[in-house]
Amino acid sequence: MAVAVTTKTAWKLQEITAHSSNVSSLVLGKSSGRLLATGGDDCRVNVWSVNKPSCIMSLTGHTTPIESLQINMNEELIVAGSQSGSIRVWDLEAAKILRTLLGHKANICSLDFHPFGSFVASGSLDTNIKLWDVRRKGCVFRYKGHTEAVRCLRFSPDGKWLASAADDHTVKLWDLAAGKIMFEFTGHTGPVNIVEFHPNEYLLASGSFDRTVRFWDLEKFQVVSCIEEEATPVRCVLFNPDGCCLYSGFQDSLRVYGWEPERCFDVVLVNWGKVADLSICNNQLIGVSFAQSTVSSFVVDLSRVTKSGCIPHGLMRDDEPLVLPTPMGSSLRRIYDRPSTSCSKPQRVKHNSESERRSPSSEDDRDEKESKAEIQNPEDYKEIFQPKNAICRTPPRNNEPFPAPPEDEPVTAKEAVKPSQAADVQTLSPKQELVRTPPIASSTPLPRTEPSVIPAARNEPIGLKVSDFLPAVKNQNQNELVDEEAMSQIRKGHETMCVVLTSRHKNLDTVRAVWSTGDIKNSVDSAVAINDLSVVVDLLNIVNQKASLWKLDLCTIVLPQIEKLLQSKYESYVQTGCTSLKLILQRFLPLITDILAAPPSVGVDITREERLHKCKLCYKQLKNISNIVKNKSGLSGRHGSAFRELHLLMAVLE
Repeated sequence: MAVAVTTKTAWKLQEITAHSSNVSSLVLGKSSGRLLATGGDDCRVNVWSVNKPSCIMSLTGHTTPIESLQINMNEELIVAGSQSGSIRVWDLEAAKILRTLLGHKANICSLDFHPFGSFVASGSLDTNIKLWDVRRKGCVFRYKGHTEAVRCLRFSPDGKWLASAADDHTVKLWDLAAGKIMFEFTGHTGPVNIVEFHPNEYLLASGSFDRTVRFWDLEKFQVVSCIEEEATPVRCVLFNPDGCCLYSGFQDSLRVYGWEPERCFDVVLVNWGKVADLSICNNQLIGVSFAQSTVSSFVVDLSRVTKSGCIPHGLMRDDEPLVLPTPMGSSLRRIYDRPSTSCSKPQRVKHNSESERRSPSSEDDRDEKESKAEIQNPEDYKEIFQPKNAICRTPPRNNEPFPAPPEDEPVTAKEAVKPSQAADVQTLSPKQELVRTPPIASSTPLPRTEPSVIPAARNEPIGLKVSDFLPAVKNQNQNELVDEEAMSQIRKGHETMCVVLTSRHKNLDTVRAVWSTGDIKNSVDSAVAINDLSVVVDLLNIVNQKASLWKLDLCTIVLPQIEKLLQSKYESYVQTGCTSLKLILQRFLPLITDILAAPPSVGVDITREERLHKCKLCYKQLKNISNIVKNKSGLSGRHGSAFRELHLLMAVLE
């Protein structure tokens, strides 16, 4: 009989030499937990796949050491800030520099991507916080208030707030729409290293060099609780995806916290040294740390970590367990995505320095030409950064959990957890085993109902049953059928499918014939006239690849079709509609609003009148679509993120 092998709770995954000089910063991709970016004193940014020894891509262009890094939510863009105050944004899929942003006068200490907009926030040693529009290559806002270096920045899950932590011992909350501070949280007695928003509730966590973790209520603007028994500074924090607990990285340990009341659910000993970043994937927590030129990655199996309902470690007084309050309702505080609040267009800040108000110049262009993305490992690059703009994109393979090594392996100097230590962590005293405390309701997220949407990736056609294509067996004992009878049964369903595909092919041939003449507007007109949304989707997927094909008169034809696509039950139709609408908003919305706001011209100008008529028509159609976008912006997942980004872009219409 086989004996079950006990595996480790935490272990060291790998150790790599990341740079030719000292590593100065690193960050993990939060979406997959498999993408790692490192910055070094050699002025390079190297991109790695976790648990693979070779570098995928090396990004060059900075002339001073890299001080801060961040990867966006989709893991398509990476931003790096240097010691000189310059910021560079790279497109990982296209393997090229996207933007160079200049304006800070000292080291870039912190960076963060907006959750669903083309914006980047940066915090510097010069005490300023800047909000950048990556598309327009300019500073949108500057927030002043901190008196020392800004060490961490985080956008709220709904994208309306920005939290900042600094060496001046404070945490500040900024309203992006109003462009001003909402509240300043004081209480830490040392520099604040890290801040993190709760994924659902109005709750903010902060960790400091004063060895405390504080939880702040963002509705009442007061401290919820403070955990202050640790022996080393708090280096990084991360909420569990469902919001049930907070993971805190310390020197050589991971601690799991609850906040109402303050308590430590579990402690896992991990020899990761000064851990720099955390990510969660497949119920495993990935932690990375660096020392000199080496980077080490570690894994903690969260299925073996206590997240709630246990006796708090070290928070007992007079040998009595802490009495927990009775839960009051499903949630003690509000959650994000308030439908009554709309994010208005930020007002542009008055720039005081020449570097902030100048437009893209030849000097900036030269900087971007000197910045390169060198692909070191083409195979890994193609596997991870598949082109997402292809019409028929192969879905990426799902990441598998890292296999845990057996507990009884020989202990080496490089292992993350010693068996004796792991046993100490997971073994409770007999007295502790008798007491069980209920989980706190405030840490339980509210369930969200998803709309019935037919996914783009599916294994069988919609509306067709496999049994319709198979011969019916009247007698269960009679399994053999004559070939002719079997073929006739198959043809019944096959002929129906052929009719549908033949009709679609004929329609596409008609559109292609018009397209070959070079008249894009007429080809779109012909696709719309066919009255088949599938043909419109096929054509838009082509037009979306080249933004220069879009013209104002094309928008007047496409916008009514986009309104239909956004309300479709097919996920692929909704995705195409969102992509087309985003292109129209980015390229034409400023033009439309400017023309409508312009005073009437003197005399008769036929061209201007035609353009004004088209702008009025587009504006009316966009107003109709904005209501649909607003209603769908509360969805979760990929759809919700796309609609929230569109809602921000359409804020000027409200």
